Amino acid sequence: MSDQDQYQRELDVIESVQDKGAVGKFFGYAKISGPGWLQGAITLGGGSLAGALYLGVVSGYGLLWVQPLAMICGIIMLSAIAYVTLSTGQRPLQAINTHLHPLLGWSWVVATIMANIVWIMPQFSLATGAIQENLFGGALISKDADVWLIIVVLFAFGLYVNYLYESGGKSAKLFDRIIKIMVGIIVLSFFAVVFSLISSGNLQLGKVFAGLIPDFSLLNSSSQTFAKDIAASSNPTFWNDYVVFTQKDKIFAAFGTAVGINMTFLLPYTLLKKKWGKKHRGLSMTDLSIGLFVPFFLATACVLIASAASFHGKTADVKPEDTYKVLATVPAVVDSVKGFEGLDADEKKNAVIKAIEGKSGEAEKAAVITAIQALPESDRTLAAMLHVRDDKALALTLSPFTGDVVARKVFGIGVLGMALSTIVILMLINGLAFEELFGGKGKSHDSKAGDQKKKAFAIGCLISGLAGCSYPFIWTSANKAALAIPTSVIGGSLIPIAYFTFFLLMNSRKVLGNARPEGGARILWNSLMAVATLIATAGSCWAIYSKDLGGVPVGKIGIGFLALLIVVGTISFLKNEKKA
Repeated sequence: MSDQDQYQRELDVIESVQDKGAVGKFFGYAKISGPGWLQGAITLGGGSLAGALYLGVVSGYGLLWVQPLAMICGIIMLSAIAYVTLSTGQRPLQAINTHLHPLLGWSWVVATIMANIVWIMPQFSLATGAIQENLFGGALISKDADVWLIIVVLFAFGLYVNYLYESGGKSAKLFDRIIKIMVGIIVLSFFAVVFSLISSGNLQLGKVFAGLIPDFSLLNSSSQTFAKDIAASSNPTFWNDYVVFTQKDKIFAAFGTAVGINMTFLLPYTLLKKKWGKKHRGLSMTDLSIGLFVPFFLATACVLIASAASFHGKTADVKPEDTYKVLATVPAVVDSVKGFEGLDADEKKNAVIKAIEGKSGEAEKAAVITAIQALPESDRTLAAMLHVRDDKALALTLSPFTGDVVARKVFGIGVLGMALSTIVILMLINGLAFEELFGGKGKSHDSKAGDQKKKAFAIGCLISGLAGCSYPFIWTSANKAALAIPTSVIGGSLIPIAYFTFFLLMNSRKVLGNARPEGGARILWNSLMAVATLIATAGSCWAIYSKDLGGVPVGKIGIGFLALLIVVGTISFLKNEKKA
């Protein structure tokens, strides 16, 4: 089937369900879904995995509602982005630079490229670990040889799949099929783990369903699991505040980062690539539900459920030394350690943390460990229960309940699928961003302009992929902060700007003309977008506020830049609307 035939088939389906109700349209649109699956493939990455893992650790099933509700807010804004793009047919960067301000447009693209280059590194690391530890249980050849063999295969796969996307026609259809299969494998793998837990009788389904009901009291109260140990600890106020802060941090982080800055860039350009227009607006919203929300909800819910069953309120898998960094901040430890006289409270706390990390000498470290060991058992239990686990720890803990094959192999396939699908889409987004920046202004059907766009796309994919390949050298403990902190700050501060920008465009008569929603539809759109934007802004500001790099308060600088862009965007919007 040619691109034109596929396009006509989509229009025929849209026409056939025009007079049907919401359910009929949903099932009709489901037959021709597309770009939403790309969104699902990128959001099901290491960040979603880590978030679901720790939500299960800190609150059991109590925060099962957080990630789906956060994604609903993200889908509201992605639907607005799709509506603007399909109504105007304009490339978003051009529309933002023309109708709002170039500072917003260029910031959006630069933040997207930075995110693609930096966040692909942990995906390569996650995929390598899943292959070595989960799927093969150790080195295949030798550890170093394994790593580079796996890296080369991951890189080659990413390039090949993106070549299919750029080639169009049957190759593009194969690309769509590969993405859907990878997303399906992720969901089925994690679902198999949860099904095994249910079969073994190690899952409380009543608590699982209760966890789907939003409970905002967890913003200010800790899980009852910790209540007894908090009461018996050396400092109940400290531990209650610590647990509440941790829960709040994970909740806000989920709402602030459910949709990444690069996802807001990916959607409009993939819609334009498929040549979708005004008639496809309803389809695009259904597409996001099917390809993004459903896989995201199922996969993250399954990981959180498995994590809660394995880790919440449990300590058997945690070594004492794993808890030292948290325990070093307990007031009883900070106050009792000698040798830090003359420092104020914050300085002494930082000095004790450095000592336990081995940055001050063995004698200082030994003194802190002695103070930690003198704490009540409840303090050490709390620190162990709240310890951050990874996917390998979860697989090992699940083995007695689900069997080794499900826990290690099937779970490992899901983790590998998460990492691999994200690698492919991060390379794709970087290719699209480079195509937009360096592909020229000519039409793609013009052979010279088309070649230039393909070269720019290939270079963007290569740069992102090579960044991922370099993770053994660059993504080290010494360099992570230097890379991850600025990127998370820039991306985090610009997520609200991406939302705010399309919020303005959705209300622009100059941009949308007669397609601008009016009456009740406009009130509904604005209400939903305002809530989603405010929540994302609060979550992003919370997540980046305390970030610093070498003493430089980059988080506060990022929030200041966010405020500047909001002012610039608002003034430009009002000026342009007045002219219109």
